[in-house]
Amino acid sequence: MSVEEIVRIARTAVSLGISRIKLTGGEPLMRKDICEVVKGIAAIPGLKDLSMTTNGLLLGSLAKELCAAGLRRVNISLPTLNAEKYHKLAGGRVKNALEGIRAAIDAGFCPVKLNMVVLKDVNVDDVSEMIDFARQTGTILQLIELDPVNVSSAYYSAHHRFLDEQEEMLKQKALSVETRRFMHNRRIYRLPDVTVEVVHPIENSEFCMHCTRLRVTSDGRLKPCLMRNDNLKDILTPIRNGASDEELKQLFMRANLLREPFNKSA
Repeated sequence: MSVEEIVRIARTAVSLGISRIKLTGGEPLMRKDICEVVKGIAAIPGLKDLSMTTNGLLLGSLAKELCAAGLRRVNISLPTLNAEKYHKLAGGRVKNALEGIRAAIDAGFCPVKLNMVVLKDVNVDDVSEMIDFARQTGTILQLIELDPVNVSSAYYSAHHRFLDEQEEMLKQKALSVETRRFMHNRRIYRLPDVTVEVVHPIENSEFCMHCTRLRVTSDGRLKPCLMRNDNLKDILTPIRNGASDEELKQLFMRANLLREPFNKSA
């Protein structure tokens, strides 16, 4: 999709009351025109928040420009601080990711969150070090339980680890514990000088019950459910065929009507 097509889809969404947009991937910073995308979306009247999830490897040289363009928050994937482990997991250099994190902090993004997917026999022992790193940098650490979506059953079986032990440790150290009601009751642990969130898998009725998200795929289709690919609504083709703003709004509303809880309560 072109910058103009992305921005038009975003403008249609905001005109219908959507006020928060997150740019994800793949890796959004791979787009050479990502700053133009951000600038175009950020300028839409009525938008309250624009954020991004990134691996941070290219963020070092882009953070200031992205912030100036209107990006407000970033989530940066950081599974470990160990260079060898990082390379095996992410295929890049942890040095570049750390440079991206520092650049994001210096640019003024608030908050900067670090996404750590906890993997059995890989990085479980790195959790304490990551909490210390978040404390030192003033970032928020998100401990994420491995989700079975988009991974093979063999990988999930080999690396899934429940976060009960980590939550018990956090509970003992926390000054306070909060719950994000509309984020499937995600717990936020306020430790001395650092905040840690624990993110459990979304394959449950609690998540589905509160989900109001609508995704746009990289090929321009509206996707009302993360776990399904059989109810997508093409919006890019109508745009390229000259659809009016009202016709695009109707496509959004039809996509929303296709929303159905993937996981239903018994």
